[in-house]
Amino acid sequence: MKFNFSPTVSAKQDTLLVPIFSDNNSSLEKLACHQAIQALIDAQQISTAKGEVTAYFFEQQKVLLLGAGKKSELNENRLQSLIESAVKATKTQAQHVAIFVDALVPKSRDINWTLTQVSQYWVSNLYAYDTTKSKKESATKTTQITFISATENEKAVQLGYAIAQGMNITKELGNLPSNICTPTYLAEHALALSKNNSQFSCEVLGADEMYALGMHSFLSVSKGSDEPEKLIVLKYQGAQSNEAPHILVGKGITFDSGGISLKPGAGMEEMKYDMGGAASVLGTMNTLALLTPKINVIAIIAAAENMPSARASKPGDVITSMNGKTIEIINTDAEGRLVLADALTYAERFEPASVVDIATLTGAVIVGLGSHPTAVYANDDALSKELLDAGLEAWDRGWPMPLWENYEEEITTPFADLRNTGNVGRAGGSITAAMFLKAFAEKYTWAHLDIAGTAWTSGKNMASTGRPVPMLTHYLLNKIK
Repeated sequence: MKFNFSPTVSAKQDTLLVPIFSDNNSSLEKLACHQAIQALIDAQQISTAKGEVTAYFFEQQKVLLLGAGKKSELNENRLQSLIESAVKATKTQAQHVAIFVDALVPKSRDINWTLTQVSQYWVSNLYAYDTTKSKKESATKTTQITFISATENEKAVQLGYAIAQGMNITKELGNLPSNICTPTYLAEHALALSKNNSQFSCEVLGADEMYALGMHSFLSVSKGSDEPEKLIVLKYQGAQSNEAPHILVGKGITFDSGGISLKPGAGMEEMKYDMGGAASVLGTMNTLALLTPKINVIAIIAAAENMPSARASKPGDVITSMNGKTIEIINTDAEGRLVLADALTYAERFEPASVVDIATLTGAVIVGLGSHPTAVYANDDALSKELLDAGLEAWDRGWPMPLWENYEEEITTPFADLRNTGNVGRAGGSITAAMFLKAFAEKYTWAHLDIAGTAWTSGKNMASTGRPVPMLTHYLLNKIK
C-alpha cells in the first residue's frame, strides 16, 4: 500500500473520507460542497453518530462522511473505532482514499501521533483470517492512501505501517490451528526472517541441545507430546556488536491441554493461543525488519506443546532447572513458567541490557484486569515505567503489578526450592506466577508481561489481537540512544 500527503483535495482521489461532528465541522470547508453537506447535517439527513458512514457524490468524487460524535469527546478509543468503521466502508470499494486526518487528532495528542495511529489502525484492520477456509476473503481494493494535512511526516506513517505489519503477523500465527502452527512452524518462520534480512541471524535448539544445557524444566513440559520442542534464538543487530542487546522472551506453547492436569473440554480450542507471547515477539521482530532501528535485539522463544501421555510430567514430580533450582510440579497446567524459567536462564549468556518476557501466563490476570490492560511486572521500577509509558504512547496500555517479597512464601514447598503454583489456591495467581519467574531473572533487569487477557478475544468473533506489538515496538525504539 502506498501512502502520501497532500494539503488539498485532488480529482485523482476517488474517495474522500471526511469525519463529521455534531459540534465542529471546520474541516468540511476544504470541500467545494461543504455548505450543502452542512445543510444536510443540520437537517439531520446525514448522521454524525459515531461510526455512521454516509456516501455523498460530488463531481465524480465519492465523499464518505464518517460520523464521529462530538469533536470535544474525540479520544484515542474513539479514533480506533472510527478507523475500523472507515476500513469496513472502503476496503472493497475504494482504490485511492484521501483522509482528512487533521480532523481526527484527539484532544490530548498531536498530528504526528495521529498519523502513526491512523496508519497502524488502517493496515491492521485490513487483516482477515482465511488461511484454512475454502472461501477466501474479498481482496482489499485500496492501494493508496493520501493524508489531507498541513503536516507531512513520512516517518510517523512508516512507524504505524510497520507496527501494523508486525501485528498482522502476530494475528496470523495466533489464529492458525495448532496442527499447523507447531513449534517447528514457529522455528521455520524465524529462520525465514533471518534468511531474508541480513541484519538477522537465527539458531534453533532441539531436545538434545537443551538436555545438554540442563533445561529439564523446559523439557518436563514437552515430553508428553510427539511434537518436537524448539528453543528459537533470533538475533537482530542494528547497532554495534559490542552494544548490549535487549531481549524479548516469548512463551510459545502451541497447544496447551493442561497435560495430566487436564483442562476442561469446553473452550479448550482457545489454547492454540497459548503461544501468543511467541507470536508477539516474532511480530515485533518483523516490525524491526521494516524499521531497521539502531539497536540490538534478541528474541528467545520457548516453543513446545503441553499434552497428556504416559511420558508426561505428573503432579508431585520434582525437576531441576537450567540454573540448578529444583521445582516441584504441583499442576502440569502451570507449564508456561516452566519453559520460561530455562529460557530466562539461557538469556544470561548474552549479558543483556534488559529482558522482557511476554506470556499468556495466567487466567487469574483476566479475573483481576479483564481484557484491556496488559499486566506489567518488573524487578526494576525504571523498566516498569518505560514499558507503561510505551504502552500509553502506543495506546496499547499496561498496568503495574506488585512483586512484593510477601508473595515468595506462597511458592515454597518442603520438597524442592520452588513449586510451580501458589500454595494458597487461586488467590493472586498472576502474581505468584510472576514471582516464580523472578527467581530465574536475578542476574539482569527484567520485566514480565502477562498477556492472557489481551492476546486474543473469545466468543463468536474469537481472534488474535496482535498485542502487545505496539507497546514492545515503542519500548524498544525509546531505548535507542
